[in-house]
Formats: sequence, C-alpha cells, structure tokens
Amino acid sequence: MSHASLNQSLSQQQTLAPQMRKSLEILQASTLELTQLVRQSLETNPVLEDITEIDSLDAEGPDPEEADSLDYLNETDDDWRDRSIMEGRTSPWTSEDEERRQRLYDSIVAPETLQQHLSHQLDLSMVEPSVREAGRALIANLDERGFLDMPAKELAVRMNLKNSDLREALVLIQSFDPPGVGAESIQESLLIQLDRAGEAASIEYKIVRDHLEDLARKRYPQIARALGTNVERITEAASRIGRLTPNPGGDFDPTGNPYILPDVVIERDDDGEWSARLTNEYLPNLRINDFYKDMIGRSKTDGKTRQFLRDQIRDGRSLIRSISLRQETILAIAYKLIEHQPAFLAKGHRHLRPLTMNDIADQLSLHATTVSRAVAGKYILTPHGLMEMRAFFATGYQTEGGEEVSNAGVREAIQQIIAQENPSKPLSDDALAKQLKAQGINVARRTVAKYREQLNILPSHLRKSF
Repeated sequence: MSHASLNQSLSQQQTLAPQMRKSLEILQASTLELTQLVRQSLETNPVLEDITEIDSLDAEGPDPEEADSLDYLNETDDDWRDRSIMEGRTSPWTSEDEERRQRLYDSIVAPETLQQHLSHQLDLSMVEPSVREAGRALIANLDERGFLDMPAKELAVRMNLKNSDLREALVLIQSFDPPGVGAESIQESLLIQLDRAGEAASIEYKIVRDHLEDLARKRYPQIARALGTNVERITEAASRIGRLTPNPGGDFDPTGNPYILPDVVIERDDDGEWSARLTNEYLPNLRINDFYKDMIGRSKTDGKTRQFLRDQIRDGRSLIRSISLRQETILAIAYKLIEHQPAFLAKGHRHLRPLTMNDIADQLSLHATTVSRAVAGKYILTPHGLMEMRAFFATGYQTEGGEEVSNAGVREAIQQIIAQENPSKPLSDDALAKQLKAQGINVARRTVAKYREQLNILPSHLRKSF
C-alpha cells in the first residue's frame, strides 16, 4: 500500500529580473518594433514624455560622450526640475508636443494591399450586386501573388454563389490592374497578360498554352519543330515571355510597411577615415516629466500616489537606460565591423572577410548571445548598399595565397564568373569550381551548386542560349 508524504528540498534556479528581460527585448527589437514599444510605454506610463528638442542648460553644450551616459541624463532631469521650482512653474504636456508626437506616428504608414487595390476598382465597376458580392469573395481568396488559393468552382460551392455570377466576377477581376491577377496558375496568368496585350494569336501565346514545360527547360529545338518555325524565333519569343510577370501581386506587400530603416550608417569623415553613426531620426527622445517628479515631494500627495509615481519613474528611467544601452551596443559593434572589414568598405563584397560573433563579443567583453540579439533585425548602410548586420558574420575560406574570403565573397566570385561566361556554352558547376580554384578559392562542386542556388542562378543546361 502506497503512502502519501510531503518532502521539502532546497534548490537554486537562475531567473531573469523583469528589468533584465525588458532590456533584452529592447536590445533585440528592430527600429520599428522599438518605436511601437516606446509608443506603448508613452501611453501607459504618465511620467514619460517624448521631446524632439531640449534647450541646453549649458551655453557651450555637454560633451557628446557624457551626454550619452545615464549619470548625465539623471543630472539633466534634476536640473530641469530645480529650474522649474525656482521659476515657480512646471512643464506640462503642450499641444505642440502632442502635434509633434502625432506627426511621428503618422509618418509610419502602411502601403495599399493588393486586396484594397482590387476592391477600389470593383467599387467603381457597374455590375449587379450579386456579381459584386462574388467579386469580393474572389478578392478575399487571392494569395500574395494575386492567384486564387482554390479553384473557382470550389469557391462557388463554399460561398454559396451562383456559377454565373462567379464567372462574370472572375472575368471582371482578371481585367483589373495589375494584369494577370485572378488566375489559378502561372500559366493562366501569363495567358491573361498576353491576351490583355492583344497577343492572343501570337506564337508567345501558343508556347505558354502548349509548351510551357519545354520552355522552362529551354527545349527550344523541340518547340520549334512542334510549331513549324526556327530556333531563333522561339528564342525571341522566350525573351518576350520572360518580360511578363509570374507574380502579378508582387508589388503589393501583404505584411505592411516594406521600407527598411538603417540603424547605423558607415561613411567617411572629414579626415577620410571610416566612421559609424546611429540614425536616431525615427527613435523617440524620452525624458521623465518634471511635473510628476515634483509631485513626489509635495506634502499633499498621498502615500499610494507617491509610491505609484516612484514605480513609474523607475520604469521610465529603466526604459531610457535600456534604449541608451541598446544604441551604445549597436554603435560599438559597428565600429568593430569597421576594424575587421576595411577591405570590404574600400572594395566591395568580394573582399568581405570571415567573422564570427564570438570574435566581436570577446573584444567588447560581451556574451555572443548579446551580440546576436544586438544585430538581429538591424540594418547598416554601407558604401556598397544596405546590409543586414548579420551578413557581416559568416564563415569562409582561405585562399592559396593566405587571404581570407567569406561565403559572400565566394558567392560574388561565382556571380562574376557566370556573368562573363559564353551564353551558348554555360559553365557547369564542376567548371565553376575549377575557375574558383584558379583564383585560389578551393571549394567543392556541391558547395558551388549550393551557392549558385542561393543566388537564384539556373544550372548550366537552363542558362544555355540558342
């Protein structure tokens, strides 16, 4: 017979404090995510305020390095409070502050979606209400490419729509902008685009309708024999078909704002040296409102209110400290990237050196996971374009001459070789590997194939031109 018993034991378990979790969340957040997080804090924490400009208390201004420190921030807050007390006034939230804040939020806009674009055209169409209802059902069932996510007949059954209304609505939507939208497949979309362009009787239309698979495999001689023409005419038709879009909804981003904001910009300074600067234009400038700090010291303020304000001020200062630490960490990593990648900055991606997060973490006395969080979702504007900060951290190869080349450098070398190849005799992956070896980069054929696929470059038999 079993007996129930109580046992007591002691154990140690490491947990993260709420402030530490918040700090890590802020460190990992992208610029837009951080803006949303700060906006939420401004709405829930009454002691926080967003200011675009703060009058300098010192005519000469603070030292830039000192101004980034938390001690200076606290001293500035205290000075503002003291000055308000001396002048016998406070600095409440003004209508101008609210207007600046709203202007900041309104500047982050979402583009029009494909469904919205099509719905506007449907609203302007002179059709029967039943056809309009069927059109809305069709638009709601388009995927991000602009294709129907289920056959029209099945949609009619599921939505309890008349087949005649659905067919009329489908023809209507397929006449909308962008051309090719509302199809059930890429083949149908291409045929719609050709028909809209008045090419329904063309050889391009016949190729897409009857020989699309052969076209994808570049079997031009077989298509020429089937259509009774020469390979040159098929090559010309293939070029025209290639200018059609296989993704008519591609210009409409279903995820919202497609714009990427760089967190850091690397550029040359007046002395010609590479330097990094943070882009803080989209980051709210926070401070603790003096009015609430003064309330704590007033005798009329009751204990519960005083404790509430203390908690809110503590949370507000923790948020400001975490944002400051985030920016300092990102900037420090950017300067280390400048130290490690001078050849890339001067010459381009081909000269990007292998680098690991452990290398940066050791030099900054940080943990590798901290570096990983700091670069996650962050972008850096370089002389060679906008790059994800993670792209700087990659393994690589050592050439026969002792030079280190990153994976990105190898991919660029493959791209350059293919760009210079004879289109009628494209290089195989084995031939590409031999060309790379001639440049001192010794990689296997399978590695070449993997990098070629990452670059969205077709294999040699599909790159061949006739």
